[in-house]
Amino acid sequence: MTETNAPSTQGVPVQRESAHDHAVAGRTAGSSLVTDRGRTTIAENVVAKIAGVAAREISGVHDFGTGAARAFGAFKGRLGAENGVTRGIAVEVGERQAAVDIDLVVDYGVAIPGLAAAVRDNVITVVGRMCGLEVSEVNVAVDDVYLPSQDESSGTTGGARVQ
Repeated sequence: MTETNAPSTQGVPVQRESAHDHAVAGRTAGSSLVTDRGRTTIAENVVAKIAGVAAREISGVHDFGTGAARAFGAFKGRLGAENGVTRGIAVEVGERQAAVDIDLVVDYGVAIPGLAAAVRDNVITVVGRMCGLEVSEVNVAVDDVYLPSQDESSGTTGGARVQ
């Protein structure tokens, strides 16, 4: 409950919030991470994994990360390491908000502005639902375009042009 009978400064009442008001305000804003009964913290790598999976759900997203990050990931994969779901995802997490940066590789032929908007919307929705965080921004950087012919040139499909 907000007090308006509190001391005033230059004739304007000073409003003070109780712990209960603070908790209720947090719940109405979509966050129950900080309440009068305790605090819940969510690690950045947790939010990054959730954001990565949410972004992968969008058709037209081929991969994540810059060229160097993808090459390093491929090298680690050959050594038996797990393909990191957080590659190309960077997050900052506060008490109630998160900001997400995503480096994408898109499939050729996909409208990039529409894809970026779909990724942004899905990440905001999923992170908000799962973590109770308000996502203040999702920055999408398209670093490459995947061409189906790239598989052919690497020898994974079809035969070579010259033998």
